[in-house]
Amino acid sequence: MAWLEVETKIKVPKSEVDETRKKIKKIGRFVKKETRGDDYFAIRRRGYPKKAFRVRKKGDEFQVNFKKWLRNLWSDDIVVKQEFEFRLKGKEEVEDLLALFFDLGFVEWVKKRKRSEVYVWKKDSRVNIELNYVKHLGYFIEIEFLCPRHEMKKGKRKIRQVLKLLEIKPEQIDNTGYTRMLWNKGIKDKRYFLK
Repeated sequence: MAWLEVETKIKVPKSEVDETRKKIKKIGRFVKKETRGDDYFAIRRRGYPKKAFRVRKKGDEFQVNFKKWLRNLWSDDIVVKQEFEFRLKGKEEVEDLLALFFDLGFVEWVKKRKRSEVYVWKKDSRVNIELNYVKHLGYFIEIEFLCPRHEMKKGKRKIRQVLKLLEIKPEQIDNTGYTRMLWNKGIKDKRYFLK
């Protein structure tokens, strides 16, 4: 089953990171810290690609993920995407998959490196709150609710409750995707998951 990812993102000035962390800790329970190295692949045409997928190494596995933007479900403060994900075991399977996609016209596109502090909201553990540092871009809060389609409105309500508790103003929200931000900056890094 494909899940909906209901989320919002807030840029955090470096000078406000410590205070932001304190606010998150008041309403959230710490889960983990992790570093994610993601490689994105897209069919390149002029301008920003409309379709892309991501490969992320997690332990001995690789996660392949792609998202379909459901703009008809968006609001000014929250975006909704349908998320598809599967796992591959080992580097050889990833190389075979990439060979197929390269043959179909995909190319390496954007690389993203993200350090995350992951929390869950104390009132509803289905609401994830992340304080992220994205290489080349800076600090962000992401608030996310994964759900089946019939719970999308519930997810939006819960995210807005968390925004209020964190004292986030509507003008602080920036739901521009990280890949768009990196692409706009022309960031070209090495692959993270394949040596």
